[in-house]
Amino acid sequence: MAVELKDNELTAKAFLALRESAGWGGASEEQIEKGLKNSILTVAAKDGENVVGMGRLIGDRYSIWYVQDVIVLPEYQGKGIGKAIMKRLLSYVDENRLPGTVVTIGLMAARGKEAFYEGLGFRVRPNENEGAGMVMILRG
Repeated sequence: MAVELKDNELTAKAFLALRESAGWGGASEEQIEKGLKNSILTVAAKDGENVVGMGRLIGDRYSIWYVQDVIVLPEYQGKGIGKAIMKRLLSYVDENRLPGTVVTIGLMAARGKEAFYEGLGFRVRPNENEGAGMVMILRG
């Protein structure tokens, strides 16, 4: 069966299962449900009824967009699913930004995945003009 992309059909249960497959923990179902509700777009890659990959867009919808939580199950990697998810997310930004405007699309790549995103037009930071991306994690 061919994998299909579905907009805004990602469930918290599928999201949590994909996070677990990637070794990402620390999120509650309530947290994920609220995050999904406030996402601009979610994309679920489905093989039949099984969600085998995902990605989502967050941001202000006008000048800043962030690609978040792109995950493909290990057994489905290398089949173009991640690239298809990214192309859908990027086309959504292009189709929905204000005409004639410049927008920034950001993301944080998992270690070792930088080349994948560079192949889609992203640039690595730090570089000669931009500092490193940064993150703060609050617990408890």
